[in-house]
Amino acid sequence: PWALAVNARIRERLGVEGSAVASDDGIIARVPDTTSEPPGAELFVFDADELEPLITQEVGGSALFASRFRECAARALLMPRMNPNRRSPLWQQRQRSAQLLEVARRHPTFPVILETLREVLQDVYDVPALLRIVRSIADRRIRLIEVETPQPSPFARDLLFGYVGAFMYEGDSPLAERRAAALAVDPALLSELLGTVEMRELLDPDVITQFESEAQHVAPDRRVRGLEGVADLLRLLGPLSGAEVAARLQAVSGAAETEAADLEHTGAAATVAEATAHLETLVASRRAIEVTIAGVDRVAAIEDAGRLRDALGIPLPVGIPVAFLEPVADPLGDLVARHARTHGPFTTDAVAERLGIGTAVGRLTLQRLEAQGRVTSGYFLPASSALDGGENEWCDSEVLRRLRMRSLAAIRGSIEPVPQEALARFLPAWQHLTRPLEGVDGVLAVIEQLAGVPIPASAWESLVLPSRVRDYRPALLDELTATGEVIWSGHGTLPGRDGWIALHPTDAIALSLPTRPDDDIAAESLEARILDALAGGGAYFAGQLRSLTDAANEQSVIEALWALTWAGRVTNDTFAPVRGLLSGGSQAHRSARRAPRARMFRGSSIAATLPRSITSGARASVGGVSAGAGGRWSLLPDPEPEPTVRAAATAGILLDRYGVVTRGSVQSEAVPGGFAQVYRTLADAERAGHCRRGYLVEKLGGAQFAASATVDRLREFSAVADPAPLAAITLAATDPATAYGAALAWPTLEGVGHRPGRKAGALVTLVDGELALYLERGGKSALVFSSDDAIVAAATANLAETARARHLDTLTVEQVNGDPIFGTAFARALREAGFVETPRGLTLRKTSGSPRA
Repeated sequence: PWALAVNARIRERLGVEGSAVASDDGIIARVPDTTSEPPGAELFVFDADELEPLITQEVGGSALFASRFRECAARALLMPRMNPNRRSPLWQQRQRSAQLLEVARRHPTFPVILETLREVLQDVYDVPALLRIVRSIADRRIRLIEVETPQPSPFARDLLFGYVGAFMYEGDSPLAERRAAALAVDPALLSELLGTVEMRELLDPDVITQFESEAQHVAPDRRVRGLEGVADLLRLLGPLSGAEVAARLQAVSGAAETEAADLEHTGAAATVAEATAHLETLVASRRAIEVTIAGVDRVAAIEDAGRLRDALGIPLPVGIPVAFLEPVADPLGDLVARHARTHGPFTTDAVAERLGIGTAVGRLTLQRLEAQGRVTSGYFLPASSALDGGENEWCDSEVLRRLRMRSLAAIRGSIEPVPQEALARFLPAWQHLTRPLEGVDGVLAVIEQLAGVPIPASAWESLVLPSRVRDYRPALLDELTATGEVIWSGHGTLPGRDGWIALHPTDAIALSLPTRPDDDIAAESLEARILDALAGGGAYFAGQLRSLTDAANEQSVIEALWALTWAGRVTNDTFAPVRGLLSGGSQAHRSARRAPRARMFRGSSIAATLPRSITSGARASVGGVSAGAGGRWSLLPDPEPEPTVRAAATAGILLDRYGVVTRGSVQSEAVPGGFAQVYRTLADAERAGHCRRGYLVEKLGGAQFAASATVDRLREFSAVADPAPLAAITLAATDPATAYGAALAWPTLEGVGHRPGRKAGALVTLVDGELALYLERGGKSALVFSSDDAIVAAATANLAETARARHLDTLTVEQVNGDPIFGTAFARALREAGFVETPRGLTLRKTSGSPRA
């Protein structure tokens, strides 16, 4: 069934048949050979709510359906043998079966078609298992990894070998124009056969009512304002009367200011006189026309003139510009589709009465739209409000999806929120710390999730990336920067030679870069000359920039480049300058220094003939004489200038990074516009069905947002095994996977004046989601938040293990909770973890060796 859905998506996006074929080893699909980037894993990612109806829709066009129909028809004695003593040839059975199917498709309740559907969807396909896989992909239990190979792998080679043979029985499948008719079955009958729940039992009536009031702009917070708002109403909803406009228009005296915090409107509805005045103004300015539909006087936007004339035969006033009278392909379909988009579930009689057309004409139009996938038929309204005759209701496909998402959110909203410790356990798992990724693709996936978040430069390769990528080594990041897939940027300095660094996927860097402050660079300074030299779009070594800027020496160029780097203006095509800078001074998270790498002499007869002024700069830069001078320097791209685009991208990045977006997580990143801006964007996304809002985590308020699949996974972390396994993890305090100090408040210790913070160089250790240990930079001061000896022992053991594995610099603990370390219970736990006593305190020496290159 997965292959059927993949084929449907290829047909939808590329306009060709993907001819997807599945086997025990995988799925193979055919896409057209074009110069553009071929589609990737997105072809295989589906929403679980849309996948099951898609399979039901597509199965009628498969060879499996045709072959099963032939078997069902034979069992029903609809295909008797011409001669009982002889077996009919297979080709003859196939032809007779195809002819029978062509006749049967005209009768949607034909029992053999229904039995074939039941047999395929229940006996052959394991649809529930597929839905579990799709949900696991959505909540990141299962990862999709894209790999490009010059030749097929052993698995793919077997798939290709059997690809042609898979189409041996494709002649059984119905023709393209018969696909929709082959499955035009009564949804009630199909639900009864498959044992599925009717949609009306899944949709919350209150959700339907609320959505309709919002879509029709009669909800207080959706009423429009002023003349332009009325003009927008006519374009969005179609022709309206004065009373209908008044119900959707805010009164002038009742207009209230919008509060960014909760986006509530308290404006009362306008009077009919106010609405009529606006409509008369629009008609007088020839932006609207007066029409009569179904015996009711209304006003329509002038853009609808041609459709109203061609679809409903409405006489139009003279003087309408020719541009608004141009015929369209399906004028009646456009009017009916707009009615569907702006209403909840409705009946055929409702749309026929609204547009003044016959019921039969309305039904045919709706059936045509259903064949195009624009509307869906079924039973959506509560049984008490449905027609006595049991006629199918209709709903716009996108509206139905949103109603279903909102109904599910309402159901989950009645469930108790998870404790805060569940969020602290969930976040490391969401960010791949419990199941690390692998290879260069894993590094890129981590950078995509952490795009734009500033982290101390010394923490990236000592704690952040190694904890998320099992086999991380600096060469993996260098590969991504060298190929142009990743760009890094500076965001201010830290004590010593450290600083805040953010990594960005190149294709989205304009969306993750912060807005650039006004330049305060002196016009004649070296920094200004460097910016002028880089303005042409090139990338230069430091030595080359010295020649271009007439700098006194290369060291001054390097210092100017780093000043521009920390100001967020320039970057380098490798991460080596950052490593070189860190190796020359103190760092927040200092690792053991690597031994200098020997370099082979690269003498060249060509280089020997060139003037020294040309080659000296390149040799100095490449040779790495000065710390932080390697690689080529270039300007950072400009951030996205459109605020709306930036706001939408920021909200999406935060959802992907944290899974659950709260006020604290937004404030910890100092997002422009603050939580109010993110709230507005995510509230719009919720209305579009892209995320959910609710009281998900205790004591964090109701303004919490999460993707649909995230909610279920978050709840899994609320249950802890008894007894708890004491799973500990040590992170940098600035790591986005640390919930404390961001989404969650720091715990307090009575009688201790020192407070923890998301400070560069600090470490935190979590045990089963609870903050057990906080260690200041260098370990001088420690805060222990648990009195349980087992928890403290697990925390100290993991701290020592992480320090050794990540080659962190020496840790010396002198104080714990404000008291000297000697003689405390925490001191005993540190000794058991490998700390040794020194005159200053308990010390964990850095291990010999170095991280992998």
